[in-house]
Amino acid sequence: MKHFLSALDVDNVSTLVDEALALKAAPWSHENLGRRRTLGLVFFNPSLRTRLSTQKAAQQLGMNILSINVGLEGWTLEMEDGAMMNAGKTEHIKEAAGVLAQYCDIIAVRCFPELKDRDYDYQETVLQKIIKYSGRPVISLESATFHPLQSLADVMTIREVSRVKKPKIVLSWAPHFKALPQAVANSFAQWMQYVDCDFTITHPEGYELHPEMAGNAKIVYDQRKAFEGADFIYVKNWSSYSHYGQILSEDPGWKITAEKMALTATGNFMHCLPVRRNFKVEDAVLDSPGSLVLQQAHNRVYSAQAVLKRILESQYG
Repeated sequence: MKHFLSALDVDNVSTLVDEALALKAAPWSHENLGRRRTLGLVFFNPSLRTRLSTQKAAQQLGMNILSINVGLEGWTLEMEDGAMMNAGKTEHIKEAAGVLAQYCDIIAVRCFPELKDRDYDYQETVLQKIIKYSGRPVISLESATFHPLQSLADVMTIREVSRVKKPKIVLSWAPHFKALPQAVANSFAQWMQYVDCDFTITHPEGYELHPEMAGNAKIVYDQRKAFEGADFIYVKNWSSYSHYGQILSEDPGWKITAEKMALTATGNFMHCLPVRRNFKVEDAVLDSPGSLVLQQAHNRVYSAQAVLKRILESQYG
């Protein structure tokens, strides 16, 4: 594995999940693999779980860690090649990525879309520029279109909890008062294409994901109907893809309630966090025995560790 930007960078999802679960059982089993190697964490956006889980994963592999919040601790970056930098941006991504390459063996980047220009966002400009100008292996810590470490942790959690061979898994939209990216929803839907499951996406009309992301998922506009008999409910808000970045609905009727979860087969509830309690999801759901949100967060450590291990072995072994 050279880069980790989406499920397309994984040769066998099931095998990678096996590796992550093995690392969870024995976190320090490869503690010298990353000795004298440095992981650079580059954040264009805030983070709690992503920062801490990735740091812990790297430490458990013996790596050194350098971290920077670009917006707070670094110069403003120009992304356009050939730009006349006579105002505004201070440093070009060519030099910034080149400097990162001098200091780091692997670079992990977290960047969000602006939700203004769909073509620009879906080209993954920031990630692709860092790959191009650093020449180092790059890991996505969430991007304009995907959040692959979260999705790997989600698949781990489903594997750990599921009691049926082919679970019914539902990705449900929930209301939010501001426009959010499609990244988590895109990523979860993409990874479900590599899992033996009955996969449904439910959302109001107008919130359809990019067809390549949704794959063969069943699309159901009736949330209650979608929930019936489900084994896992994964909840996330996202803004419109077709009317890019727009909020088409704030319908509170899509909030996740205990009454709706009672329609499921198991009551298993998933969310990537952070979550706005009693706006998107009732306390009764988040605090229920079926809430898997902390287990998902815990598994973020081992999803990152499995990916770092793969890259270290393939690029520096």
